[in-house]
Amino acid sequence: MEIFVVPTASATGSVAAGILAAVIRSKPDAVLGLATGGSPLPIYKALAGHSVDMSSVSGLALDEYVGLPAGHSQSYAEVVRREVTERLQLDPAKVAVPDGSAADPERAAAEYDSAIAAAGGIDVQILGIGHNGHLAFNEPGSALDSRTRVEVLTERTREANARYFSTPEEVPLRCITQGLGTIMEAGHLLLVVNGADKAGILAAALNGPVTAACPASILQRHPHVTVVADEAAASLLASGSGQVAVRVEGAAAGV
Repeated sequence: MEIFVVPTASATGSVAAGILAAVIRSKPDAVLGLATGGSPLPIYKALAGHSVDMSSVSGLALDEYVGLPAGHSQSYAEVVRREVTERLQLDPAKVAVPDGSAADPERAAAEYDSAIAAAGGIDVQILGIGHNGHLAFNEPGSALDSRTRVEVLTERTREANARYFSTPEEVPLRCITQGLGTIMEAGHLLLVVNGADKAGILAAALNGPVTAACPASILQRHPHVTVVADEAAASLLASGSGQVAVRVEGAAAGV
């Protein structure tokens, strides 16, 4: 595991984008696992500033709310369209999001899991981490070998996401999420974390026991993980076996 510590939250997006740009230059038809949320979204803005041809890149989103109508501004399909597909000028036909408006969401989840395999798997999966340690929408208690499925959102997660909706009651109760087992099949996991409020859970995930109580702790079992964290988020990290910490400053961090 390699850990890049950068001065500011904005710098995490710059460093992560540089990593992705290098991957795309070496593999123009790379398959990216797309995450949304406060930490991952700045990556795409920074990546758009790189002179790299992304016309052959494919994207597969981590998750989607269940029950929002097609075209809802806060559905992840719309967020991915606005923030990723259009910003990076990707081919819309090569970008997929779980079908949260499907009549049978359980079937849609299983089909999405199969679609990831049919795409040849994900080369780089972008990730954020929730305050309770969730990865994608794998809430505490999720099986470490879980597959893409329908999940019930915890109140803590719904409260965190309420800022994107007009009222807290509008936040959906369920979602379709890639499972932890599905995520672990990606070739490279790229975790981006910002803020002092994430310091405790990041330390638990990277330095604590691997347990379903902290889903993100499964990262410790993956052979290729890169963590990009600002100084506030990384403040409680301790050196661990197999971890390489690199402090990135100034121009190298894009600041």
